[in-house]
Amino acid sequence: MTYFKAFLAGFLSTLVFHQGLLAILHAASATPRTAYALTPIPPFHVPAVLSLSFWGGVWGIVLWLLIGRAGGATYWLLALILGAILPSIVALFVVFPLKGQPVAGGWKAQMIVGALILNGAWGIGVALFMRLFQRSG
Repeated sequence: MTYFKAFLAGFLSTLVFHQGLLAILHAASATPRTAYALTPIPPFHVPAVLSLSFWGGVWGIVLWLLIGRAGGATYWLLALILGAILPSIVALFVVFPLKGQPVAGGWKAQMIVGALILNGAWGIGVALFMRLFQRSG
């Protein structure tokens, strides 16, 4: 049941924290990327935001395995740092090249910093949702 909660935390955090922050950044003209993209993507032709949220759920399990035993400020700091770094490394150095994009977004600072900020917010969201889930059941 804990893995399901961690998956759900990662899924919801993607929708609320990651995509919410992206929407704010886009509205402030800080990024050309729009949030909540509904473009169907292969191989299952689901909306991009749902695919991203699914992978956010998978990463939620990974993050929970790494931060679940921590407490206090360490819990939140690990959620922020590991949430920022781990998914960003995989996205920038594995996913981008697999999609035919340059490694690390062509080493553009805006791309790298943006990934770290969005994923850091996602990590905090996972930690928050897991705390809420623990209190409710």
